[in-house]
Amino acid sequence: MKPIRKAVFPVAGLGTRFLPATKAMPKEMLPIVDKPLIQYAVEEALAAGITELIFVTGRHKRAIEDHFDSSPELEAELATKGKQALLDSISPMLPGHVHCIYTRQAQPLGLGHAVLCAAPIVGNEPFVVLLADDLIDAQTSVTRQLVDAAHQHNGSVLAIEAIAPQDTWKYGIIAGQPVDARNVRLQSIIEKPAPEDAPSADAVVGRYVLEPEIFDHLRRTPAGVGHEIQLTDAISSLLSERPVYAHRYEGIRYDCGSKEGFFQATLALGWKYHGLGASQP
Repeated sequence: MKPIRKAVFPVAGLGTRFLPATKAMPKEMLPIVDKPLIQYAVEEALAAGITELIFVTGRHKRAIEDHFDSSPELEAELATKGKQALLDSISPMLPGHVHCIYTRQAQPLGLGHAVLCAAPIVGNEPFVVLLADDLIDAQTSVTRQLVDAAHQHNGSVLAIEAIAPQDTWKYGIIAGQPVDARNVRLQSIIEKPAPEDAPSADAVVGRYVLEPEIFDHLRRTPAGVGHEIQLTDAISSLLSERPVYAHRYEGIRYDCGSKEGFFQATLALGWKYHGLGASQP
């Protein structure tokens, strides 16, 4: 497999679960303590050696672009007041060798469509997809774990975790054959099956390493669940041509697309990294 240098961040969603907070602010900019969700995802990607960050945006998402840009006035103000720690936290926001690219998803046609919008930028290279809603606290970047697995097995790799069987309708669910302690070669993947129809309780979460062949399958994928182009359906089609693996990542995931998960992440990371609170949540 070629080196994996590019990461796609689908950030065009409306974030309606968090209204009214997300009426004018992207949900990816909601902060866990003092850092927005999208920054956690970007830092995870950088820890895996990613150098090109591709943001698939929509209307009212300019704040994401501004966040990763320089802010000379703010930086000068912090320098003048001697607030070096705060200055260091924002300057530079990204290393000099890392580049941001922004493209629009003009219509809300699903995750698969959002990934397809990045095809002209990704080109003929393997790439990573990160969903900022899934904040994963891990000693080793989960993206790094997937990239290593992709190089080891020479195929696309999806992050999975075991879930409660009654929750399969919320996730893409896989079935396959284990190849080692943490990796499974996929035989099938189904988007949001009812519990009685699910082939397992192994759910795909918001991290993927994908080979560029996925784009051809996305172009041929009709609208599926929710009348959207599902990335899961394209991966299912890809299985007929290329090996796809699932990796049981090491880390703790917080579903920050829900208020409960967002609250849990704030408590846990606030305690662990900021010393907030008298005891562990």
